[in-house]
Amino acid sequence: MNLPPSNTLPENDPQLPAARRRHAERSLFGPLSVDERSQALENVVSRAAPNVDFFLYSLFAGAVISLGLLFDSPYLLILGALIAPLMAPLVGVALGASLGSPRHFARSAAGLLVGCALVFLTGGLAGLAAQNNALTLVFIHAQVNWFALLALAVAGALIAGTLIRDQHAELPSMLLAYGVYVPLASAGFGLGSGLPHLWPDALVVFAIHLAWGILCGAAALVFAGFRPPTVFGYSIGAAVLLVAVLIFIGFTGAGAVFGARIGLPTLTPSHTPTATQTPTPSLTPTPSRTPTATRTLTPTPSETTTPTPTPVIAIIQVEEGSGVFLRTSPAGQAFTTLLNGTIVHLLPEETTEAGGQLWLHIYVPALGRDGWILQDLVVTATPLPSQTP
Repeated sequence: MNLPPSNTLPENDPQLPAARRRHAERSLFGPLSVDERSQALENVVSRAAPNVDFFLYSLFAGAVISLGLLFDSPYLLILGALIAPLMAPLVGVALGASLGSPRHFARSAAGLLVGCALVFLTGGLAGLAAQNNALTLVFIHAQVNWFALLALAVAGALIAGTLIRDQHAELPSMLLAYGVYVPLASAGFGLGSGLPHLWPDALVVFAIHLAWGILCGAAALVFAGFRPPTVFGYSIGAAVLLVAVLIFIGFTGAGAVFGARIGLPTLTPSHTPTATQTPTPSLTPTPSRTPTATRTLTPTPSETTTPTPTPVIAIIQVEEGSGVFLRTSPAGQAFTTLLNGTIVHLLPEETTEAGGQLWLHIYVPALGRDGWILQDLVVTATPLPSQTP
């Protein structure tokens, strides 16, 4: 592909001052000359081409990450990101988007998707081996995190800049592998184990992270001078941006409701006894038989205790999976998970409808805070009647 001509003098020109040449050598995102861009293009294209090593290391990294999700170990997740191959195909996809080259885009995207499919497969196998353990990390990586998006933006720009400058790109590649492969393995884990709120939510998080990393890498390449020769070349980058925006909107809106539509047990009605008030006898004045005035007794009202309403106690019970999400509002953002058998109190509020589902406001004594949960996820416990009136 022919790059657009540029009148920029090469920064390594011996006629330039020494300070400017040293600055050009240290610069990571500065514009490149025509010769430098041609050499960088050949280097990135050759390294971004899919090969057997990329697939094998993706398989090994996915296996270690899946074990980390199975045993809830963050150290294994980091080890899996270290084992992951250099994410050069992602830079190849970003290069195809920035140059508007369907050939570079399709070849790098095909290799990247094959590596992702191997990671997804290992996550599904680990999910089949899960025994409804109390897992935390797998649910954390099924949610959108703004700090993760910030780290992916920096990693995507750094790996693009280091590859076109032919520098070491191991650290940004590790960050990209963690942000892309861990949510993908979580999606396969959720599909294999049947745990709620993992499939397809984690798969959508993977798509958001992948599209965001590609866009940040493409932005860094455009800044370095890799631009389409025609206006129509921007269509690939615009398509990637549109897909990322649509996926993000769908996940933050209807994705929470779609992920909550699972098979749930039927509520069993229970009878709650109500306290009755007992009349207290009072003294009655006795009339005197003599005409002399006598003091009459005035009835004194007795103190009657007001019955305290008994809190409605319920427990978490889900047939599929080992727990549920507790959300900040009806069909809102989930902030923690509750395992089967957790005791909760139903707050005296009417059920709220959101997203086609009925939501209950509950209080969790073990956490000391309240939240919202689907009505069909809890079963009320029948209290025993009191022995004293």
